[in-house]
Amino acid sequence: MARYTGPKTRIARKFGEPIFGPDKVLSKKNYPPGQHGNGRKKKTSEYGIQLREKQKAKYTYGVLEKQFRNLFEKASRSKGITGEVLLQLLESRLDNIVYRMGLAKTRAGARQLVSHRHIVVDGKVVNIPSYSVKPGQIVGVREKAKSLEVIQASVAGVNHSKYPWIAYEKSSLSANYLHIPERADIPENIKEQLIVELYSK
Repeated sequence: MARYTGPKTRIARKFGEPIFGPDKVLSKKNYPPGQHGNGRKKKTSEYGIQLREKQKAKYTYGVLEKQFRNLFEKASRSKGITGEVLLQLLESRLDNIVYRMGLAKTRAGARQLVSHRHIVVDGKVVNIPSYSVKPGQIVGVREKAKSLEVIQASVAGVNHSKYPWIAYEKSSLSANYLHIPERADIPENIKEQLIVELYSK
């Protein structure tokens, strides 16, 4: 499946936020890329603002358009506030859980760990990044992958207590997905209501 493989700094500058993680270039050039990026800003339409928010969410979680729309439709059929449920579904993806556990420094790195069969759910290998983890399930690292340098380097110094919906076990490099996170606990700067308004047109 196609993925965005271009310059991540360019996308981060487009939104003016480090959506892929710390970015040295963004801190120096916090304005849109391109010849006129630092020039006079033109007014964006309501549709443009809504579309921009959807694109930001897609890039942040590494989800393509078809997957994103399917998640939105699932959220709209669920009980609760559609925008919040959408973010909760994104947070429940296996690649995102692996990223939140600190096993990878980026979601792209977490997706690669899953695809390369280094991750297990309830003891069974799962190599589908979009796999929806259910509350109570245990996500961990496959035994023979625990010594991988990329994983060891990533988990070193990570604050595992900042995500209250994940109970991390350092000795086993595993975590219990305790419950679906509340919207207030999800740190991403996404205005989900704008996405709902976009799809509702």
